[in-house]
Amino acid sequence: AEAAMACLAVDPAILLVVVGVLTFLITFCGCVGSLRENICLLQAFSVCLTVIFLLQLAAGVLGFVFSDKARGKVSEIINGAIMHYRDDLDLQNLIDFGQKEFSCCGGVSYKDWSQNMYFNCTAANPSRERCSVPFSCCLRDADEAVINTMCGQGMQAMSYLEASAFIYTNGCIDKLVNWIHSNLFLLGGIALGLAVPQLVGILLAQILINQIRDQIKLQLYNQQHRADPWY
Repeated sequence: AEAAMACLAVDPAILLVVVGVLTFLITFCGCVGSLRENICLLQAFSVCLTVIFLLQLAAGVLGFVFSDKARGKVSEIINGAIMHYRDDLDLQNLIDFGQKEFSCCGGVSYKDWSQNMYFNCTAANPSRERCSVPFSCCLRDADEAVINTMCGQGMQAMSYLEASAFIYTNGCIDKLVNWIHSNLFLLGGIALGLAVPQLVGILLAQILINQIRDQIKLQLYNQQHRADPWY
């Protein structure tokens, strides 16, 4: 059960499905609430956007203030993904894409792949992939027409210097941190691009709610004074 929950926690397909369902529900409340002028749905839409915005803001602030703990959490997630590399095809493709994109291997180093039961480098491991690393760790050859999926065979048994001639020996955590530091303006722009529509949506929802309430008050006022003989 623990292995299944850990696998679900890092499964990109499950994460995308959950995010898609939440996005649909929130936008459904906003769309139907505005079309039907329903205050309850508009309030739910506004509250959900406000909560998401505050969570994003809190995550950004806490990630900046507690950067060491954030790095430790990222390391924990990456190590969990390495352990379940062969358990889920989507997760496997995601890890391979990340290692090829950032030219890295493992979490801290390429020897982190020993945490996986297939790549474990102990003598008691009967796997044919013992002491190996995934093919996405291998140095790419521009002239290679067909990918050699066994290029990482036995690389964990080599030293850093020997293995560096065939695979990326640096871990993905340091590469990811360096990428974040060098792309702070880009990440800031993305964060701003996500925050502005949310704030606009909250503002417009509140304006529409106030307009609907004013219309309701006006209708009630008219109904109360229609019985007045001097109306």
